[in-house]
Amino acid sequence: MNGILLQLFQDTLVVLIAPLLLGWVNQCRAWLQNRSGPGVLRPYLNMVKLFHKDAVLAHNASPMFRFHPYILFACMWLAASLVPVIATDLPLSPAVDVIALVGIFALARVFVSLAAMDIGTSFGTLGARREMLVGFLAEPALLMVFFTAAAISHSTSLTTIVETLAHKQFIIHPSLAFAAVAFIMVLLAENARIPVDNPSTHLELTMIHEAMILEYSARHLALIEWASALKLLAFTTIGFALFMPWGIAEAGNWGALPLALAALFIKLTVAGAGLALLETISAKMRIFRVPEFMGTAFLLAVLGLLVHFLHGN
Repeated sequence: MNGILLQLFQDTLVVLIAPLLLGWVNQCRAWLQNRSGPGVLRPYLNMVKLFHKDAVLAHNASPMFRFHPYILFACMWLAASLVPVIATDLPLSPAVDVIALVGIFALARVFVSLAAMDIGTSFGTLGARREMLVGFLAEPALLMVFFTAAAISHSTSLTTIVETLAHKQFIIHPSLAFAAVAFIMVLLAENARIPVDNPSTHLELTMIHEAMILEYSARHLALIEWASALKLLAFTTIGFALFMPWGIAEAGNWGALPLALAALFIKLTVAGAGLALLETISAKMRIFRVPEFMGTAFLLAVLGLLVHFLHGN
């Protein structure tokens, strides 16, 4: 019963703090650009405003277009809930396989692209094609990053990876350095961040994610924005589990949960500020340069895997 309650607590925690992480990133970016910023609570206020509006749908919208926001939100919530955020002995821990996580993200991408093309607008089709291009290049790099950590822990279970890297003898793994850089590049691409995409732009030549949701409004748009925040949180916590697992409570150590919560918020604060800094000092690249960017991420991930097999660490 304690495990079920803790799982429910983590599920509630991730869905509530996801917009807060997004608001913190936006606020830090505003401070770095010498602006006052909208405040860290702005995503919550935007979603409340959208939930109180009436949805407007195109006459030729199919059920796919209507159901897509709910499917996307469920997929992102599931992915964020599976990651060991505060403890490793949760009831859903046996299901936390890194390949399954990639499959959940891929499933969400398929529904996003199909819904974007459903209405038949040029913007939606353009965004869907670019989204599939980015996903086609990002998924192999993400798998190579996971395989590097899996080779170290001899398991594809994210829970086992955390227990191996955080709760065993401290060992420096040079292979994880290459994997960490590759993972950051994949995180930027998957979450439509600079330099791959600009989440605040509405220019036809640059936008990817925004082009696919231009036809949504009200509660549908709120769920999509909430799902985007959950995806950013999911990737961030996956990065913590792979490269900074310290602070996550060990199986059965209930007394370490307060420390795990404190460590989580500290790491999210630092990661959000670092992401804002990275976006501030970077420029949006042309869409034709994205394959080179993702190819570099894949090569770095493969290098990390080769370093592990050649040197044993």
